[in-house]
Amino acid sequence: MIAQLAFRNITYRPWRSVFLFVGFGIGVAVMIVLLSIGEAMLAQARNEKLVGGGSITVLPEGLDIEVMKTGGIGGLFFSIDHASFLYRQLFASPRYAREISAVAPQIEGRLLYLRTSTGEEYAVHASGEIPSQTRAVGAAPEIMEGNWQDDEGDRRWVAPTPAELRHDIDHFHLPGDSVENRETWAEWHYFNVLAGGGKREAVSGRREAGGGTRWAFISFIVGGDVTGNRWGGRVGITLREEGGATRRFGATLDRSGVRFSTTDANLVFGDSHVTVLPNGDYDVRARAQGIDITLVVHPAPQAYFPGVAMGTGGFVSGYTVPALRASATGTLCVDGQCEELDDAQSYHDHNWGVWRGVTWDWGASRAGQYTFLYGRVYPPDSAASIPPVLVYLIDSLGFRAVFRPKVISYEDGRAIQSGSTTLHVPSRATMYDVRGDDTLRIDLSIEDAIATDTRPQASAKEGERGDPLGTEKAHPYFIQMKGTARISGRLEGAPLTGSGTGFFETYR
Repeated sequence: MIAQLAFRNITYRPWRSVFLFVGFGIGVAVMIVLLSIGEAMLAQARNEKLVGGGSITVLPEGLDIEVMKTGGIGGLFFSIDHASFLYRQLFASPRYAREISAVAPQIEGRLLYLRTSTGEEYAVHASGEIPSQTRAVGAAPEIMEGNWQDDEGDRRWVAPTPAELRHDIDHFHLPGDSVENRETWAEWHYFNVLAGGGKREAVSGRREAGGGTRWAFISFIVGGDVTGNRWGGRVGITLREEGGATRRFGATLDRSGVRFSTTDANLVFGDSHVTVLPNGDYDVRARAQGIDITLVVHPAPQAYFPGVAMGTGGFVSGYTVPALRASATGTLCVDGQCEELDDAQSYHDHNWGVWRGVTWDWGASRAGQYTFLYGRVYPPDSAASIPPVLVYLIDSLGFRAVFRPKVISYEDGRAIQSGSTTLHVPSRATMYDVRGDDTLRIDLSIEDAIATDTRPQASAKEGERGDPLGTEKAHPYFIQMKGTARISGRLEGAPLTGSGTGFFETYR
């Protein structure tokens, strides 16, 4: 009976029946395809070797996962910036040793071009892995023949020696093709040292610095078009007694007396030099008429900022901090009178780029068990938007957090002299930020400040860090400050607090 009714319904409305049959068939086919795709994706998700091994895959922020899976053009060029830094300071750091047992950096399907000795060129897809790390996460391929072991490059990427790390992040640079006015290029090593401890009786003409009331700023500056012949170097040294005298010293050299390298951090300026020792310490010698400084600067383990470089058009600005928290031991001799520094608070950074007309806010300070760095750069184009402040926080295990305050609130409650000009400069400064459940507030109390006129007629004499080349700008006075920093807030549910001494910079 049912079959007869069905047959008669088909003959009664044949086109409607055909339409229903076709629709039902398409629906069944779509369902079969979706179930097949779902089963394949489930199998892929469960297969460690298909997803790179391990249990978590870390990808660049903003990457379209579907584009990456299907091999779209948007997935060809993605990468994770500072991947080696993230590996050492985050994923493989002692801080997370209980949670993370193994980490494997991998590059899959990168587009490369292979050129033969006869000039033929082929597009190829290449992948890169560190064998020992890939095996550790259970994703090692089956080796049919030969060996698959770490080489020297793999070892240096995973665990560089302290000296290798300094050379990797602290070497010098050459201006790229995008830099139009190469004569405005400048790059320098910068050190500061704060005398600490109590005074001792003079012994053989030497005395120990103390009280944290004396400090030195030391800059080794290379300026000009280093790809040509019109460039040279300058050693600039500023000595300051808190609330008292400022003495500046300098020595200028032509390019024949300067040695720098794009593969290592060592620098020679005639009788002065910066040399990375095998243990990762810096041997610093700065000499000019009337002054001779010899220091060994010891960076604290894990206390470094890997560096950033930004640029738009012909503007380039690069910055790295190989020694965010450091101590210095050595001697400082002025006019034949020497003082001995022992375990003095110190700091070292490195800048490069086009600096004419550029200004910045910057500071670095200890804060109890923490050390922080903050800064932002104002390009010479006054129409450019004001960038937020970057605050980089570390502790004894290295990187701790990044915050991005929108503003630095200065209170210009101090008056100082620069030549015949009276300047109102900061007496206090505050910045704060909220990142989810994490909060940070920084309060700076300025104890001392000095100003440098960076306009050409002045900077030609001084050779200071504020503008290595000298230029006209809206805020020509470079303000260097020493003071106390206090941090407060919460980080990962725990209170964040600490205070200490630091150095800070701005312009007026």
